[in-house]
Amino acid sequence: MMIGVALAAMCGPLAATADPLTPTGKWSANTDGSAPVPPMGWNSWNAFNSDVDEEKVLASAQALVDTRLRDIGYRYVNIDDGWWLKRRQPDGRLMIRTSHFPSAATGADTSFRPLTDRLHAMGLKAGIYSDIGRNSCGQIYTPDFKNQPEGSVAEREVGLYGHVDQDIALFFADWNFDFIKVDGCGARGLPADAPRVKSGLYRALTPLVDMQSLGGSDVAGIRRLYEQVHTALHTYAKDRPYVYSLCLWGAGDVRAWGKDVGNTSRTSDDIQPVWPRMLTNLDTVTHRALYAHPGSWNDPDMLFVGTGDFDAAHRTEARSHFSLWAMVNSPLIIGYDLRKLTPDLLAIFGNADIVALNQDPAGNQAVLAYESGEVQIFVKTLADGSKGVALFNRTASPAKAVLTAEQLKMLPTADVRLKDLWTKKDQSFRKEIAVTLAPHETLIFRATGTRRLPGGLYLSEQTGRVNPAVDGVVVPQPDPTIYQSITPWTGTRGGGEHPQYGGWGGAEADRAPYGKLLRVAGTDFDTGIGVLANSRLEVRNQGYARFAAKVGINDSGQPRSGTTVFEVWGDGRLLAKSRPMAFGDTAAPLEAKVAGVRIVELVARGSSAAAPQPAIWADAALLR
Repeated sequence: MMIGVALAAMCGPLAATADPLTPTGKWSANTDGSAPVPPMGWNSWNAFNSDVDEEKVLASAQALVDTRLRDIGYRYVNIDDGWWLKRRQPDGRLMIRTSHFPSAATGADTSFRPLTDRLHAMGLKAGIYSDIGRNSCGQIYTPDFKNQPEGSVAEREVGLYGHVDQDIALFFADWNFDFIKVDGCGARGLPADAPRVKSGLYRALTPLVDMQSLGGSDVAGIRRLYEQVHTALHTYAKDRPYVYSLCLWGAGDVRAWGKDVGNTSRTSDDIQPVWPRMLTNLDTVTHRALYAHPGSWNDPDMLFVGTGDFDAAHRTEARSHFSLWAMVNSPLIIGYDLRKLTPDLLAIFGNADIVALNQDPAGNQAVLAYESGEVQIFVKTLADGSKGVALFNRTASPAKAVLTAEQLKMLPTADVRLKDLWTKKDQSFRKEIAVTLAPHETLIFRATGTRRLPGGLYLSEQTGRVNPAVDGVVVPQPDPTIYQSITPWTGTRGGGEHPQYGGWGGAEADRAPYGKLLRVAGTDFDTGIGVLANSRLEVRNQGYARFAAKVGINDSGQPRSGTTVFEVWGDGRLLAKSRPMAFGDTAAPLEAKVAGVRIVELVARGSSAAAPQPAIWADAALLR
């Protein structure tokens, strides 16, 4: 049974309720700050660790200007760990290490304002680093690195904990920064039994995050700390653009809430300049396209192009790293010492066609059209209707791949035109095209053709407009599909890296939960949104008149596990509703008129709260 648009006349806007499935008619993902497209720029950490100083920062800034990287979007110049001297007592003001930043020696109160003013005069923006706890990552995990905070226990407590309003006001209202990266080490690494706590070097802070255990993390507690920073930014930087970057490495179930709090959210531990680690970091974002939107982006960490396995001697690997980060809408933050920039590396960072994929205003993270342990095909829909497409060989051997028009959601009977964004060569095909990928190679194209769905867009083509406000996950679990690389900080000591990054079972585009194919009662679908029951999706409607889908329980679910009712809401009013759908039922059409509606909400209400079924919005689309 389907209830049509006439139902809207009977149902007024709903009152506020504690039920998370109750539609609100609002977009709940973060829109504060200024990140309509992923931030681009440079950060000091990968090149210098904590040995950062004013000369290195300004030389890097000048390189962005001189090479014209600034002109294609690389505008943020971000100072990472190593800048602080101490927290002055008793007033708690942060003091800058003026031996390394001489322009900050402005009197008794040191100030970064001369440096940020200079960066702004260069047409750039300035970024600063802090930690959500009392102490920084460098103090806890790399104490042998240079430029650690000095002084008494209290003076060495340079993190935000207990000083959020004071520090955010200092960074933004006084020092005039535009970007802040907030690490999470201080909320993780100083339990009462830590050696440096027992020795009296630091005070204990009960850990809120356990990297190896989602169940061992205080998810609500760590979220509250990051929300305090969000609130302070809204207070002290509300009248100017800013970017708030969360660095919690995929821990603390940040997958589910980071998009609601910050402008970027780290999905993994630190990247390293080795191929396997790049695979790990990439895998933490590839199934999270629905968790990234204009204003809130997934962040698999900075670019390591120029170093190690991605240096100028490994051009194929460097190009792959850059291409993939662009496709998944990662912030494009260079981590290389730009004083050493070569023409070959500049040609990678400065590829304006690939940067344009990353900076496309539609804000759609690429979706996996094909996936194996050897080859992946990523497709993203661009604002003008064309497609970005990347064919990626993960292995050290050549690999054959076939790209089909269907994977691009284009008609196989019409020409599909491909522009290679590295070679700039054009070619075309119908139905499919075969390619051979060199080891570690990524072929990246801009594709145009005749759309399979005239007059509309599938929801999986507009991931930047679909927000899983409630994704139905009852017990957060680590994602076992993420590549388990050898971590450089432990090597092969211990038992190896185990799945630790949350996200298993969340909402997916063109997949059912847990990475399964879309199949309802034996019928396959190649497009749709898969999400667990007891979920609510928010969809921004850009002038479309009708919503249509086929709804049902994915065949990866369990028989005799209750039913799910699918509902379509528009701006808080019920528009259409399915009958209760059980495992094995044929997918049922569900349509609603949405002309004039700003926020369409798709609710799947399951009869079982403990074990929700995989609910499928197959062929889900907004139509003219």
